[in-house]
Amino acid sequence: MSEKIYYSISEVATMFSVNASLIRFWEKEFDIIKPFKNKKGNRLFTKEDIDNFHIIYHLVKERGFTLQGAKDKLNENKTEVVDNHELIKSLQKLKNFLTELKDNL
Repeated sequence: MSEKIYYSISEVATMFSVNASLIRFWEKEFDIIKPFKNKKGNRLFTKEDIDNFHIIYHLVKERGFTLQGAKDKLNENKTEVVDNHELIKSLQKLKNFLTELKDNL
């Protein structure tokens, strides 16, 4: 299955189970989100934008950072934040796999 090139704001909001207004707000607050806007002014988000939303969501919703704290953390060392987020995702996948394996025994 191939990935889309652009995602609408409603698709992005659905991915994160949040309102489109929060997506617009984060777009204004975080300069790493740079959607393409078509002639009608509709926001079209790329895979890179989605990845950045994952990082912001992780910092703000999962780790409890304030918006300013999340901005500071990204400005400090975005690579470290991305690496930590990727590690957490990998560990979660492993945990799910092991839980499923245990349930099937």
